[in-house]
Amino acid sequence: MKKTFITSLLLGLLLNIMLSSQAAAYSYGDPSEEKIAEAYKEIMIKLDENPPNYSESKKIYETVKEEVDQHMGEKPSKVILQNLDEKEKEQAIENLDELLVLNIARRLESIDKNFSEYDTSKRLLAKGFATYKTLSPKVEGENSELDQKIRTQFDQALESLGNPGLFGVGTKESDQEAYKQSKQFIVDSLQKEFNIKSLEVGHFAESATEEASQKQEWTDISNLKNWLPIIIIAGVLAAAIIYAVRKRK
Repeated sequence: MKKTFITSLLLGLLLNIMLSSQAAAYSYGDPSEEKIAEAYKEIMIKLDENPPNYSESKKIYETVKEEVDQHMGEKPSKVILQNLDEKEKEQAIENLDELLVLNIARRLESIDKNFSEYDTSKRLLAKGFATYKTLSPKVEGENSELDQKIRTQFDQALESLGNPGLFGVGTKESDQEAYKQSKQFIVDSLQKEFNIKSLEVGHFAESATEEASQKQEWTDISNLKNWLPIIIIAGVLAAAIIYAVRKRK
């Protein structure tokens, strides 16, 4: 009786670890750093000063200008920096809002074009969601129901990516059509909410591998070494189970 209880307890603990690991792998994970969204937050703080601190706002924007120009063309930066130079607070904020929407659209488009790249797509979606969370208070302030719907669509987009699992465990098929629907809802809603005429400014990234150089290896579930701690724990538990059974015999 006691032997059965110990064995069941150890097996239950092992199963719980495996399931928890799968759940952790199938989440937004650490979105790392979305530099444009972080710069936006800092600029908003400076523009909210009395009087607005345009010089510091411009310095902060300059830290992300190269990335913006590379992925969305030079026009957004040119307009925003001109707004700051001419101390046009409201216009600058409006254009910064649009910049974040463009960045979200860029991330989502990259995923759609390289849908089979699970690890990178998941990371890009996390970055897109991190950017949306920056805009979320404005959306919620105008339309709390829409904010919730957009958040739900981000969750559904994550679900649609599926899960490659590990050694066949926890595998879930992806669904690109479902992803397209979520993407379209998010993009269309934001374009309408922020009164943006077109999302075609600049260009979208053609390859979802653009983030490869910034990839945090511990978030890559396809890399076996990231599962090493779990495998070690599982091995220890398995040895404990075998030892307990043999000892009782």
